[in-house]
Amino acid sequence: QVQLVESGGGSVQSGGSLRLSCEASRSIFSINAMGWYRQAPGKERELVAAFTSGSTTNIADSVKGRFTLSRDNAKNTVYLQMNSLKPEDTAVYYCNARLWAGSSLLNYWGQGTQVTVSS
Repeated sequence: QVQLVESGGGSVQSGGSLRLSCEASRSIFSINAMGWYRQAPGKERELVAAFTSGSTTNIADSVKGRFTLSRDNAKNTVYLQMNSLKPEDTAVYYCNARLWAGSSLLNYWGQGTQVTVSS
């Protein structure tokens, strides 16, 4: 199991920046994949950016060039630096971690943090 604690959401104007943090309760080396998803009102949850097995990074086309995913292994923390924010980035952002449990890949979620971008 893993617990995920998020921080860093808030309200900014269009063009502003925010940095989200997600601290895991175990070494991120033991986590198969870890990153961020978001869910806007009335929409499905979608991938924003994530580290996957083999150190591959997946980033949604809608945020490429504006958002950067990074990690601090010593702190078991993954960061999402969000620059040039747009109103359409407004959503609840969720940290996600995936762990193998036997032959099953389990999803764990943080509590979510609200990001609101005003025009």
